[in-house]
This record gives sequence, structure tokens and C-alpha cells, in this order.
Amino acid sequence: MAAFPFTISTTDGKARTGVLATPRGDIRTPAFMPVGTAGTVKALTVEQVAETGADILLGNTYHLMLRPTAERVRKLGGLHRFMRWEKPILTDSGGFQVMSLSQISKVTEDSVTFQSHLDGSRHVLTPERSIEIQADLLGSDIVMQLDELVALPATPERAAEAMRRSARWGQRSKNAFGERDAQALFGIQQGGTDEALRGESAERLREIGFDGYAIGGLAVGEGHQAMCEVLDFAPGMLPTERPRYLMGVGKPIDIVEAVYRGVDMFDCVLPTRSGRHGQAWTWDGPLNLKNARFAEDESPLDPMIPVSASRDYSKAYLHHLVKAGEILGQVLLSWHNVAFFQALMGEMRAAIAEGRMEAFRRDFAARQAPASGSGERSAG
Repeated sequence: MAAFPFTISTTDGKARTGVLATPRGDIRTPAFMPVGTAGTVKALTVEQVAETGADILLGNTYHLMLRPTAERVRKLGGLHRFMRWEKPILTDSGGFQVMSLSQISKVTEDSVTFQSHLDGSRHVLTPERSIEIQADLLGSDIVMQLDELVALPATPERAAEAMRRSARWGQRSKNAFGERDAQALFGIQQGGTDEALRGESAERLREIGFDGYAIGGLAVGEGHQAMCEVLDFAPGMLPTERPRYLMGVGKPIDIVEAVYRGVDMFDCVLPTRSGRHGQAWTWDGPLNLKNARFAEDESPLDPMIPVSASRDYSKAYLHHLVKAGEILGQVLLSWHNVAFFQALMGEMRAAIAEGRMEAFRRDFAARQAPASGSGERSAG
């Protein structure tokens, strides 16, 4: 029996809309999780994030275990209380950041030993320790197994080795997690771009049994087209009755294509990272507010998105803030971008419910600027 009931309301082709019910609130799917790497969605208050319509946030094990430390977060009442977010939180396992940010000294069957990117201190992360940090110290609602990620392209041998180790670590994660009513554990499918390896990974994960299943190891350099080709088969290998989460993705066009192929959950740093660099996401693609053509543009970013950043400030004012290096520009653009991503999910949920996902996908792609690669994952 899975910890959280997952009800699929409507399907349209492979796309589906539903609700993942948690003790801290319902998560409407398809869902986008803003990334709160170090206990904050960068530049935004939790009230601003909630106003965008986000049902769930993502927190980061690697960053929080190093600073302020998971033990300190626990002492201060857990991550929800610490950051004043009462809705659900999913935490990643820390594995991606260990591989990409730290000076790794050793990956063995037992653990990953690494040096902190902050001060060079030495740490050991095992599947069991990752579960302890996420479930017991941070108190997250959805916990991810520790996995081994490889950058693409990778040799079949390397992809197979990492996939099988990830499966073994999945079993260890499940053993450490045990049975819980108020928290869920997700397993992670690996296997690079190889269909047979993805199939083997999914079979191993199903045998272990998880509350949800993630598609890992994408948006790590393979490009948009290769990612879509993997998503043509990878989601269908995972249990239909449980949520499917595509980790670290991505650009709006990536998300639309993934929903079309049966994915339910997403996260990415892109909305806030773009906002901090003067970029606003819109239905017609990204806008660079540094561009002189906005200097006297009195129109707002999107009057139909119900947050102040999207509706109440002119592009001319935002252009001025960005050019002047004012912090408010970063705040408003980050706020708008998170709200746009939530609006995108809402429009897709409506399209699926009304049986017009194919038309939505086609129209959205036509309005977007040509995709240049996928929404790459970030270490933070």
C-alpha cells in the first residue's frame, strides 16, 4: 500500500492529470516544483511562492546537510517550520550535487565520499544516511533514494554499472526508510539513453516497490531531442498507478513534451535563475529584459497571471531595474517566472481534462523560440 493516494482523473493519450494526496495538502499533477535549494526559493518569500499556485517545493539534501546542517534544521523543528512552508516538500537525495559540485574522492559500493564545495570538509553519504537526513532530520514529505548519476554521453558499460548500483542503493534506501504513513519514498530509474538498461532499471525498481518513480539521468547534456526519444519509452516502463517524476527538467518546451509522454512531476532552477539574469518566460518564449526595445514598453509581462510581478509592473520598469542592477528586478522576474511555470501546468491540466493536449502541445511549440538543448540540470 503506497503512502499517499494517487488518483488519475483524466488521460489524453499518454498525458494524464490527477492528484497526489499528502497529509500536508494535495499536489495537482502535472506539477512543477520550484526549487528551494538551501531552504529558500531564491529571491522569494514563501508567501510569494504560495501565491503562484505551487503545491509543493523541492529542498536539497546536499546543501542543507552542509549548511546549516540537517541536525540543526531538525533542532529548529524541521524544514517546514524552519522555512515557514506548510505545504509538501520533496527533497532530492544529494547525489546529483555530490557528483557535480564537490570534489569527489571515492565512489564505492557502500558510499560516496566527497569534499564540501564550501570549506573542503570531508563527508560520507550512504543510502542510509541520505534517508536519515531527508526523512528524519529535514522531515520531508517525499524522499528520494540515493542514486549514482553519470553525465551523458556515457559508455554502455558505465551507464549499466551506475544503473545497477542505483538499483542496489534503491533497495538499501527502502530498507532504511521502512514503512511510513506520513512520508513517501521514490525510486529513481537510470540507464542513460539505452532502452534496455532503462527497462532493466524499471523492473528492479518495481520489484523493490516504491511510492513513486523518478526518471533520472536526463537533462545532463544529451539535448532536447535525445531526451524526448528516451521519454518515448521510459515513462511507460514505470507503474501506471504511481506518480512519475522527471528530475531536473526543465525548459517549458521540455516540460510540455514530457507531460505529453506521461510524466507527472518536474523541478528545475530555471525560473529563478533566469529571473536573476534578466530573463522572463512567456507564452511566446523567453524575453531578455536587458534589451533596449523594452525601455519604453508600458505593457506588463502577462496581465492574465494573477501575481503582482506579472500583472502590475511595466516591461519598461523591469528593463530599468535590470539595467540599474536593482535587486527588485531579480525578485520580480523570479516571481513572474515561477508563476508562469505554474500557469503552464494549470493550462496543461485543463488541456488534458478537455482532451486537447495534442493541440496544446502543437500550438505551444509553434509559439516558442526554437529549443537550443534541454533545460539543463543545475547543482544549485
